[in-house]
Amino acid sequence: MKAIVQDRYGTEDVLKFDDIERPTVGDDDVLVQVRAAGVDQGVWHLMAGLPYPLRLAGFGVRRPKLRVRGRDVAGRVEAVGRNVTRLKPGDEVFGTSDGSFAEYALSRADRLAPKPAGLTFVQAAAVPTSACTALKGIRDAGRVKAGQNVLVIGAGGGVGTYAVQIAKAFGARVTGVCGTTKADLVRSIGADDVIDYTREDFADRAHGFDVVLDIAGLRSLAVLRRALTPRGTLVIAGGEGGGRWLDGTHRQIQALVLSPFVRQDLRPLASSERTEDLEFLTGLVESGKITPVVDRTYPLNEAPEAIRHLREGRARGKFVVTV
Repeated sequence: MKAIVQDRYGTEDVLKFDDIERPTVGDDDVLVQVRAAGVDQGVWHLMAGLPYPLRLAGFGVRRPKLRVRGRDVAGRVEAVGRNVTRLKPGDEVFGTSDGSFAEYALSRADRLAPKPAGLTFVQAAAVPTSACTALKGIRDAGRVKAGQNVLVIGAGGGVGTYAVQIAKAFGARVTGVCGTTKADLVRSIGADDVIDYTREDFADRAHGFDVVLDIAGLRSLAVLRRALTPRGTLVIAGGEGGGRWLDGTHRQIQALVLSPFVRQDLRPLASSERTEDLEFLTGLVESGKITPVVDRTYPLNEAPEAIRHLREGRARGKFVVTV
């Protein structure tokens, strides 16, 4: 089968479009015939092997243990292991897998759910990682309630476009922070207000926010706390730019250390993609409360370009690789 593979860590140049063997289905596995695969920042981190603790967490110290890149997947079940009873060949599914930039990918049943009937495979592939991260940030870590004022920093990206819509679905008043080129998009998905960070500092707003979800990963805790009410909640959903060892996670560590000593609730966010969360998101999709925002698609052999463009900040919503 065709796949995007790598044998060493590095830039997009280490990725190769190659022929490899189709994955072998184990007793607990689901083999998916891939139709589309989402592109997210996690794909870049696994490609680059950064930050370094990621390698020690089981992804391979000197080289990637999993050669095929890509996680988000949408497609049809090709085969299942003997212990899998919830899914069967022919089912249309979406979720995460071990290497979705390929014609076939292995996953587990607890990382997949039936594809929402109203979504194309491309739209469905744009959901799992980004929407689950947004859901965890808004519902679980942020505990957003109706009537609250919520600030989403990085509102025009993959996670941000879902965070805006999910917070609105929960009844919040949402302000999105983004660049000039994404302001119209953020308004179109339901934001009550948009702050163009090139023209205004969100922390200077006269009235603080009950919940701040920071996805962009650049501002200090001091700046983020200025945007909060005295007892508001800060959720740091990601981070970039903290060096090869921490790469932005330094702010999450700082939040854990500082939170017990201040009135504000400072929370790092660790996301996961489970069937129950995918099913919850399916409910929001089918009720019309959230819609995937797909900027553009790339054929499988151009997946490295998709990753490069994502890192350059070009995505308005999500990029998706088609197979």
